[in-house]
Amino acid sequence: MNRPVLFKFRLYVAGNAPNSAQALANLGALCRAHLPDRHQIEVVDVFREPKRALADGIFMTPTLIKLAPAPIQTIVGTLSNTQPVLWALGLEALVP
Repeated sequence: MNRPVLFKFRLYVAGNAPNSAQALANLGALCRAHLPDRHQIEVVDVFREPKRALADGIFMTPTLIKLAPAPIQTIVGTLSNTQPVLWALGLEALVP
């Protein structure tokens, strides 16, 4: 029996900034709609973990990194425009 592919995301946010909150809400909605029970989201607040953000090369927020499945993809912004986000994440098959 084949297991569904698990998508792993890391979202870098700047505290409770409106753009960060919007990106988290949009990512959550996208995952619920297109990847139900097939995703993990890790949120990293650059204010709380600035050294980690710098080590990971994050200079703008919000920034989303798709860690798995390969290839790794990075998107900067609020993720408001769903179709281009799906394409950028390699999920074009889910675009209507």
